[in-house]
Amino acid sequence: MLRDPSTKYRPFPQVDLPDRQWPSKTIVKPPRWLSTDLRDGNQALIDPMDAEKKTRFFDLLCKVGLKEIEVGFPSAGATEFDFISGLVKTGRIPDDVSIQVLTQSRRDLIETSFASLVGAKTAIVHLYNAVSPAWRKIVFGMDRAQVKQIAIDGAKVLRDEAAKQPNVRWQFEYSPETFSTAELDFSLEVCEAVMDVLMPTSDNPIIFNLPATVECATPNIYADQIEWFGRNIRNREAVAISLHTHNDRGTGVAAAELGMMAGADRVEGCLLGNGERTGNCDLVTVALNMYTQGVDPKLDLSDIDGVVNTVNYCTNIPVHPRTPYAGDLVFTAFSGSHQDAIKKGFAAQEAKNDTLWEVPYLPIDPADLGRSYEAVIRVNSQSGKGGVAWVIEQDKGLKLPKRLQADFSRHVQAYADETSRELNAADIWSLFERTYMPQADDRVELRDYEESGASGQRVFIGRVAIDGEERSISGRGNGLISGVIAAIAESTGPTLDVVDYNEHAIGHGADAQAAAYVECRTAEGRTVFGVGMDTDIATASVRAVLSAANRA
Repeated sequence: MLRDPSTKYRPFPQVDLPDRQWPSKTIVKPPRWLSTDLRDGNQALIDPMDAEKKTRFFDLLCKVGLKEIEVGFPSAGATEFDFISGLVKTGRIPDDVSIQVLTQSRRDLIETSFASLVGAKTAIVHLYNAVSPAWRKIVFGMDRAQVKQIAIDGAKVLRDEAAKQPNVRWQFEYSPETFSTAELDFSLEVCEAVMDVLMPTSDNPIIFNLPATVECATPNIYADQIEWFGRNIRNREAVAISLHTHNDRGTGVAAAELGMMAGADRVEGCLLGNGERTGNCDLVTVALNMYTQGVDPKLDLSDIDGVVNTVNYCTNIPVHPRTPYAGDLVFTAFSGSHQDAIKKGFAAQEAKNDTLWEVPYLPIDPADLGRSYEAVIRVNSQSGKGGVAWVIEQDKGLKLPKRLQADFSRHVQAYADETSRELNAADIWSLFERTYMPQADDRVELRDYEESGASGQRVFIGRVAIDGEERSISGRGNGLISGVIAAIAESTGPTLDVVDYNEHAIGHGADAQAAAYVECRTAEGRTVFGVGMDTDIATASVRAVLSAANRA
């Protein structure tokens, strides 16, 4: 790398727009969406999709709710042409969906594109030619007038070919390709020249796609370009401004969002951001960003895993686990402080009287995307008591008291350090059972018990096995638990004081179980915990006390 990159590179120039309005705007409605997965996305693949995969992807796009789908480049070859004409001839295109084809501004390519659409009910033909100085100078060796004429000539062919198929509802799209690096006044001049040929109306507007073909500036500059164009294009009501951002600088989503704020009507991209180089705009991210702001994106992403699986199958490109919204780990917390905040957030959410979502670290409810809460918190050596308690509660329905959470988290931490891996729910439950619940090799094992006496003077009589030998023990107290404590102290020891006791039901109805938690202190001052579960809460309490005694 150069120590002084300014000798080789230049900063991108600002747009002269001192009274820009977009910074004070907000996105309050969804744009028209266009998927380019089957065209821009497909041409970015090492192994392009075959007909079966393209068809499967097309069906996914329709299921998600895309109403405009760029299905290919029909003049690229027989595979593309046959797929597109096949969609038309087999009636696979829903009545409310418009397919779009792309073509360079050349007569033969345009004619082939129209031929692929014979029999369609509605279709969009997308014409483009590059207009930026670098392309004029380096690629074409043309001046402005010559490049403008390419666009005009292509528009005339569009007009004439459409007239040959009057039963199709045609829409036209024109891209001044490389718009983001071209002079604004020249892009405007070329687009208005195209308008002069195609004569769009407010009922059937022309789509002007203003692409960041290669992202070369910060998103605010792109927004300035979009606002400038929207202000200066004539007959604005007959124009739909479309955005096609790339992600070369890593800000394709941001550029699209700011472009919408700047007045754009339409957003082009791929479901999960596939596309040449670093990808196209990620439509899922833009749509769900809107959703988290209370705006319905008009796309159905309620089965996000189904979307991911189909895209992965069709493109053979894995989705990164940290991809916004769609990644496996985007709703998952390993950090103890994050887990504690999320756990408290869910508890507060349940206690609220309104449905407004307000959970720390989760800008969207995973359930809205078809994700379960089980994977929200996962446990490894970085996890804390809140995370461990969450897993136990989600897996078994146990609501551990805070001091028990803290004690158990130390055991989990030690086990995670020992195994050097993530602990799943089965690992954690097995460790919990071994640590706090009655075990087959406990010194004292409950067989049966009965309780009698008046309130405040209760007698516990238990039939237990002590070191494998069955015997009866008894004790008096002001309640069941104190009676059990007395019986243990009088028979086998140890002497325990109850510090804390909690209980709750697990589930509802006749099959509901009960859980009891007891925290005790030994005569030596050591703290021990016991947990018991049973369909009867009293029995669960007895089991919890005996478990604590065994651990003492």
